[in-house]
Amino acid sequence: MSYTNLLLTDADNVRTITINRHEQLNALNRDTIAELDRALTEADADKSVRVVIITGSGAKAFVAGADIKEFADFSVADGKALAADGQKKLFDHMEYMSKPVIAAVNGFALGGGLELAMSCHVRIASDNAKMGLPEVSLGVIPGYGGTQRLPRLVGKGKAMEMILSAQMIDANDALQWGLVNRVVPQDQLLSTAHELAVRIMKNSPTALAAAIRAVNAGYEPAANGLQREIEEFGKCFGTADFKEGTTAFVEKRKANFTGE
Repeated sequence: MSYTNLLLTDADNVRTITINRHEQLNALNRDTIAELDRALTEADADKSVRVVIITGSGAKAFVAGADIKEFADFSVADGKALAADGQKKLFDHMEYMSKPVIAAVNGFALGGGLELAMSCHVRIASDNAKMGLPEVSLGVIPGYGGTQRLPRLVGKGKAMEMILSAQMIDANDALQWGLVNRVVPQDQLLSTAHELAVRIMKNSPTALAAAIRAVNAGYEPAANGLQREIEEFGKCFGTADFKEGTTAFVEKRKANFTGE
């Protein structure tokens, strides 16, 4: 299926989704959000895809924010609908993907771009990356989960500082604060993300999906994370992957997981 704003490439059971609006610094508009929703759905359903990498085209930006021209004249109702629709279609969709998603953050990740990266399960940044939530400088607040996901990653105090000051931080500060998992030279960003994806995909797909659900449950107000862990742990015992993994361990060979 073709895309206007995305480039999709597959290698070693890893699908790389590149946001391809480099002239707009890969800013998220409604069409791009809809395309990302469709691309994630397809990746989740494709058994040949084991891990997904999200990145932006060009050297300047991962995603430099939302496309402000699209909502500059919105009403209160329009603004609520924009946030609700975007969270459902993309940001929550990505966080609850059954397959691991790695953000390869090249250059600017601002506003919706940082919110997109925070929705991924792992974040790797280039050494020239700049991150921030500048929404209050425009008279609005983050609307795609930034006020909730940022405190979970960096703590309430640091999150308040970033959101209220609207200032960017560099890649090293992002690493020190726990916002990203690692920082690498820009020319090594995609290869590093791919190497991590390959390591991850050697593990059981059913166990990876269960782990994602269990970890996410710990951040759901109405969920009991420990109870969800017990449930997901128990379910693993009924999978073909569990049987294969334990058998391979006993037989001292590499497991051949099927995701069943």
